Amino acid sequence: MGPPKLEFPCDYALKVVGDAADDFGEAVARVVEQFDPTFDASTIELVASRNGRYLSARLSIRATGEEQIKSLFEALKATGRVHMVV
Repeated sequence: MGPPKLEFPCDYALKVVGDAADDFGEAVARVVEQFDPTFDASTIELVASRNGRYLSARLSIRATGEEQIKSLFEALKATGRVHMVV
């Protein structure tokens, strides 16, 4: 039995982890907005790691399909600033 299938459209939560920088949230928002035009950047929650070296941007998008999610993950990683997307 595999992971549960998502029914689209749906709200889809993401956590994007990268090196701590003042503009990390803005950089993530610029990429996300390309894949979800309804995304509101003010909803991003930034959480610093215990040692302050990393930031995680927690957000939710309106997902329309698996291809959109896959492309978004690839675009975030392609920025060179993102270490992990979950």
